[in-house]
Amino acid sequence: MTWDRGSAGSNRSFHLRPATRKEQAAIRALIRAVRINPLGIHWRRFVLAVDDQDGMVGCGQIKPHADGSRELASIAVVEAWRGRGVAKALITHLMQAAKPPLWLTCRSRLMPFYERFGFRAVEPGQPMPAYFRRILRLVRIFVRARSIAEAPAVMVWQDSCKGDSDRS
Repeated sequence: MTWDRGSAGSNRSFHLRPATRKEQAAIRALIRAVRINPLGIHWRRFVLAVDDQDGMVGCGQIKPHADGSRELASIAVVEAWRGRGVAKALITHLMQAAKPPLWLTCRSRLMPFYERFGFRAVEPGQPMPAYFRRILRLVRIFVRARSIAEAPAVMVWQDSCKGDSDRS
């Protein structure tokens, strides 16, 4: 599927496709540029949003964890393409390929964005997979040490019938 997100007169559309091995370095570079977790980056799990010249404008993955949980992760969009539906297309595509529950960590200011897709915040005392409990423990340490400016949130999508009504 191709999305046309350009302004009048511009040819700025994008489409989604699986990543290839040769794009591993570009994926890592984008993840670092947007300052999100660079761990667990493996090209085989990634879906890319690419422009008409096949240039990467965004990426995302479903990352499996040792405890059996799966994470919507590495959602990143090139700055010039933000606000054009790239992240929404990536998230929708990845969620359609996954079954609930699907977890994520994000900056707390992004929670309203993910809530549109049916994700709900998980508080520290609520049940969650071991991987995410460890993340929250580490976050508390860094927050106390003031090593991070914004505490991340853990969210979960548990019901495939909830979320943005125009996702499909």
